[in-house]
Amino acid sequence: MIRMLIGVGITLLGNALGLIVAAAVLDDMTLTVGALVVAVVIFTVVYALAQPFLTQMALSKAPALRGGVALIATLVALVVTTLLTDDLSISGALTWIEATVIVWIVSLLGAWLLPAILIKKKVEEKRA
Repeated sequence: MIRMLIGVGITLLGNALGLIVAAAVLDDMTLTVGALVVAVVIFTVVYALAQPFLTQMALSKAPALRGGVALIATLVALVVTTLLTDDLSISGALTWIEATVIVWIVSLLGAWLLPAILIKKKVEEKRA
């Protein structure tokens, strides 16, 4: 149970970092601080629902798309989150593509690096 909660926390934090970085880097993407929590929760839930569905579709209909499922799920989650969150906006086709890639990469890096950082911190605390 604790591992699952830690996993959810890491996912939420990684997605938050992805949205923050994309909004900071892209001129045509805005995200207010007030909308961040709502946007992260919506994004994470939509991604969690879309990713398995898209994976199943890719496996049964177009196996070549299997590698791009995470990017497509990220785009779907961004679209839904933008529609449901007033203070998140993305404009322009190129910005949508860039936002999708940035959020995906930063979230992926967060999923890999955050556990290592947390484990290192825990080990250092126990040594002290």
